[in-house]
Amino acid sequence: MYAIFKNGGKQYKVSEGDIVLLDRLKLEPKSKIELGEILALHDGKELRFGTPILLGAKIEVEVINHGRAKKVVTFKKRRRKDSKTKRGFRRDFTRVRILKINHQ
Repeated sequence: MYAIFKNGGKQYKVSEGDIVLLDRLKLEPKSKIELGEILALHDGKELRFGTPILLGAKIEVEVINHGRAKKVVTFKKRRRKDSKTKRGFRRDFTRVRILKINHQ
């Protein structure tokens, strides 16, 4: 069984027991929440799609911890112009474990 859900403008394909890095959530570690924006669900027999989301389907997740990813460097250079820009950022994330995929 797997599900495809949307969080923070990105889509994730998960099954029970997976660990996923989501955009930073304002939750304490070991807290449990339900995600409701399920786009597709495969229960072993059939694949169901939502229009745009599946009603009644939820994913239970547990927050493991928070962190920051490695630095991503953006470098822009315009040739023969003596112009360049170097910037970087670190993405804040929340690591979560998928506990259960509920469907009806």
